[in-house]
Amino acid sequence: MEDKRSILKEEQPFDYKVLKDNKAHVYYRHKRIKLLTGKDYHKLIKCIESGDAYETQLFLAKVTGNFKRGNEKRK
Repeated sequence: MEDKRSILKEEQPFDYKVLKDNKAHVYYRHKRIKLLTGKDYHKLIKCIESGDAYETQLFLAKVTGNFKRGNEKRK
């Protein structure tokens, strides 16, 4: 099981915005963290088309990688 604490199912912290020219922005808690292009963009589109919100959240979590290091500023 990838989501042991059920954060992706309950909170759904990731979001996305599809742009033109086969690009998409990925957001984590309303902050932009990554720009998807190429293969990753096409995989995101397939996840969106499947209609499974958990699979989309899981894909976004995997594609962003380990971006949090513990030194992020809180507002």
